[in-house]
Amino acid sequence: MSEPEPLKIAYSPCPNDTFVFDAWAHGRVPGAPALDVTFADIDVTNGMAERGEFDVLKVSYAVLPWVLDEYALLPCGGALGRGCGPLVLTRDAGQGPESLAGKTVAVPSERSTAYLLFRLWAAAEVPGGVGEVVVLPFHEIMPAVRDGKVDAGLVIHEARFTYGNYGLECLADMGEHWESTTGLPIPLGAIIAKRSLGAERLRELAEAARTSVRMAWDDPEASRPYVLEHAQEMDPKVADQHIGLYVNEFTAGLGEDGYAAVRGLLTRAAAEGLVPPLGPDALAFA
Repeated sequence: MSEPEPLKIAYSPCPNDTFVFDAWAHGRVPGAPALDVTFADIDVTNGMAERGEFDVLKVSYAVLPWVLDEYALLPCGGALGRGCGPLVLTRDAGQGPESLAGKTVAVPSERSTAYLLFRLWAAAEVPGGVGEVVVLPFHEIMPAVRDGKVDAGLVIHEARFTYGNYGLECLADMGEHWESTTGLPIPLGAIIAKRSLGAERLRELAEAARTSVRMAWDDPEASRPYVLEHAQEMDPKVADQHIGLYVNEFTAGLGEDGYAAVRGLLTRAAAEGLVPPLGPDALAFA
């Protein structure tokens, strides 16, 4: 009997994703299906999900309303936590939210969780709203702000540790605003898998992701070569900070607070007309 085809999976080369998936991607998770891995920026994987291109994907929670007919949200493997939200950066210190009125802001994706959090913050804090929003790959945003190509930038990932290297200032923390107004953790990136794989296979995938996370925690050095290979010349200390912030108890299992955060974000965003409304069972797992 021939071996089954590997599952096609896409996730980012960021340290949290390579840390989480290292054991699974390298065949060290007992009984887990083989993976055919593609690395892609989150904006790219969001588009892949909307086109139904891969079996398993790391996407923004913000894209779920458009893809949950075809994909199921896995209850583990993603990025959700506290103190880890996107930041709005500018060149000048001491500015308040009102300074963004009518200004140009670079964002990593209009279908990103960061963008939803930003829009909810701006609706409450920026009189009259921001001006033009331009989409740039996340690694191009800080240089664009530094060089005056845009007035401000919404940044994610390790940028919260490195923006000072670009001479930039943090105008506002989207996660801080979200946590202070809701009391909930911040939903960022989700792992989804095609419903057509079947309920039993979806449960297997969730267990494989959970086991891969726990194996990474049990032996962090095992994943280091994979993490640093794909970390785009990132300082190893920054990579460790990145993992420490984005891989946490919610990665092993969303739990009640995690699901409440996801529903809260998407319900608020739907009320603002930013996403389609979710059905009552849309987040249900197999």
